[in-house]
Amino acid sequence: MTKIQIGDMLPDFKSVTHEGTEFSLDNLKGSPTVLYFYPKDNTSGCTLEAKSLRDGKEELLRRGYKIVGVSPDSVKSHQGFCQKHDLNFTLLADTDHSLSEAVGVWQLKKMCGREYMGIVRTTFLLDAEARVTHIIAKVDTKDSYGQIIKLLDK
Repeated sequence: MTKIQIGDMLPDFKSVTHEGTEFSLDNLKGSPTVLYFYPKDNTSGCTLEAKSLRDGKEELLRRGYKIVGVSPDSVKSHQGFCQKHDLNFTLLADTDHSLSEAVGVWQLKKMCGREYMGIVRTTFLLDAEARVTHIIAKVDTKDSYGQIIKLLDK
């Protein structure tokens, strides 16, 4: 599986938002994007990460960035996650993990001696043409927003 690199264009894709609307690569074009991949709605680390981005959304917007989260959870799961935590950005239901596979974050994981396929938490910063400008492989779930701002301020 090929992992997308800095300078690569995000591959074309089709998905569905937490609101049930279609979403594709074209929806990402026109402004920079924080595209973050996370394993599962309503788990501790994923909730911390989503809340950090929610709380930092205004500053990211001031810098021109929109936020889009991606996990293999269903539209219904995303709706509950957004409601429960007052999330103010788009979540994509990558239920067939096609987008996660295309960017290389759907990988073999190990936990408690068990092996399974899942999303490796990763954040991609994209320019207005959906070209990857930064990749955060070691996401600080408690301060994901701050981690992004520090990168942008370098």
